[in-house]
Amino acid sequence: MSVLYIVVQFAGCAFLFVSLLLLGSFASYCLYVQYIHMKFDHIPGPPRDSFLLGHGPALNKAMEGYKVLHDKFLEWTETYGPVYRVNVLHRVMLLVSSPDAVKEYLMSPKYPKDPYTYNLLFNLFGKRFLGKGLLTDPDDDHWYKQRRIMDPAFSRMYLKGMMGVFNEKAECLMEKLEEKAESQTPVSMHFMVNCVTLDVIAKVAFGMDLNLLDESETPFPHAISTCLKGMTQYVQNPYMMYMPWHWKFVKEVEDSAELLRKTGKECIEKRKRAVKNGEEVPDDILTQILKSAEQEGDYDDEVMLDNFITFFIAGQETTANQLSFTIMELTRQPEIIKKLRVEIDDVIGSKRDIDYEDLGKLTYLSQVLKESLRMYPPAPGTSRWIPEDTVIEGIQIPGGIPATLNTYIMGRMEKFFKDPLKFDPERFHPDAPKPYYCYFPFTLGHRSCLGQTFSQMEAKVVMAKLLQRFEFLLVPGQTFKIMDTGTLRPRDGVVCTVKSRVTNCKGNT
Repeated sequence: MSVLYIVVQFAGCAFLFVSLLLLGSFASYCLYVQYIHMKFDHIPGPPRDSFLLGHGPALNKAMEGYKVLHDKFLEWTETYGPVYRVNVLHRVMLLVSSPDAVKEYLMSPKYPKDPYTYNLLFNLFGKRFLGKGLLTDPDDDHWYKQRRIMDPAFSRMYLKGMMGVFNEKAECLMEKLEEKAESQTPVSMHFMVNCVTLDVIAKVAFGMDLNLLDESETPFPHAISTCLKGMTQYVQNPYMMYMPWHWKFVKEVEDSAELLRKTGKECIEKRKRAVKNGEEVPDDILTQILKSAEQEGDYDDEVMLDNFITFFIAGQETTANQLSFTIMELTRQPEIIKKLRVEIDDVIGSKRDIDYEDLGKLTYLSQVLKESLRMYPPAPGTSRWIPEDTVIEGIQIPGGIPATLNTYIMGRMEKFFKDPLKFDPERFHPDAPKPYYCYFPFTLGHRSCLGQTFSQMEAKVVMAKLLQRFEFLLVPGQTFKIMDTGTLRPRDGVVCTVKSRVTNCKGNT
């Protein structure tokens, strides 16, 4: 009995000690949060929902049902000005909509990507995901080495040779849409262009023939979509993997990430063996990267795999969403469509394949695609780390804070674009004044998107062929709402009825 008494007393003391330790740790954490508040509260910002959670509840509500979080940021920008803070627990983030600040932080290599945000995406629920690929690598020296290896594969002269693939895959889409037009079957244009852009990046980058428009059984599209949703949820709540009610979703995301990396690993290893054995290999982006990597020496295979995933996530999804938004918007822009078709009929006529030289002549189509990116940027923003004390718009900013720069917000502000919710391609007429650091759908500076030229060449080919051949009408019930799943996409899928255009031999309707 005396032994039991001692054990009970010891257990009680241990429990009390642990409780005091936890209470002391919590009190210390609260004091640290208070210190952060005192350090940054001179910066304007909306009232916090709570001392500890900060603006977290408001942000969670703004993201419910994959609503566009950036609309809340736009609302706060209009209320609190070009620089304001957002608090979540002990972390503080700046939202900056100052053109001069955009110029400073995106054009100068002094400001790396925010390591906290981008390091989160190294893994996805414990599975290596984007790792240290071009998109997420916060180390500028390491990133620069990668970029130097990748650059030759994305040069204009090399991509010019890819026009055959762009035309081939776009023609597959035209054939499927012709079938839909004949059967008068409604079609989700977002799904269709998603298949095309995935087919293109798979073929051009890695020599893979997915043939998704032929109803291939590949799980790739679902895996990419699941990973994107997982990214959004993971950045919002990295600890959800420890919450049982999220385990089913987390498992789906983990399986999807593992599938993408497994496929990439097999593709890269197969190509390296073929090169080593002197076999004939496709002259695609992967071959170009392997050649450059061999010249550079010491290029980590895991990083190459990181970029395999990055190309599929960033290089396919964003172009598909841009095309989908453009089609969606054009269904309510008859005058713009009329002008587009005059240009396309004049430049391309009724010929099947589009030449590289044709792309430069499609100037009004370029304006339309740029205006689409202004209103509906698939990648709304980026962030940079401010290491030292500075001043933005007259406000003292302590160092050690990330600044988010958002092209969605700035593209929808009256102060930068007159009547911003009006779709007006004339904003990007060659003679119109260029937007001053308030439009950056591919970011700016040395960390700008490597695949920008690739993306817009592909978008031009697909859009030109669509407008050359078809007319689109949204089915009843379709809206123009946006969905935020890590990238912005049309919420309702742009479901349309499709009608073939009748043209004569000169391309006139």
